[in-house]
Amino acid sequence: MPDISRDEVAHLARLSRLALSEAELDEFAGQLDSILHHVKTVAEVAADDVPPTANPSDITNVTRPDVIVPGLTPEQALAEAPNAEEDRFAVPQILGESE
Repeated sequence: MPDISRDEVAHLARLSRLALSEAELDEFAGQLDSILHHVKTVAEVAADDVPPTANPSDITNVTRPDVIVPGLTPEQALAEAPNAEEDRFAVPQILGESE
């Protein structure tokens, strides 16, 4: 016996404000029954001693320690720059004066 009937699909369609044809009601009843059957199968396999998880593999984030190291001084950073002004890189203007 199916877990969901055609009438229940029609009722759900009305609640969802979906206009389904007679053929769609029959098709969706079969599809929803199949989905419910698979959900029951999975529920039977799941054991109470197995904790719920999003991923069966134990995943840990691999990161390096956050160690502060000294950076470049402004003079060192700008030493090889073709053009610098007021401790900043100077680049050619690419937009018009008014922009």
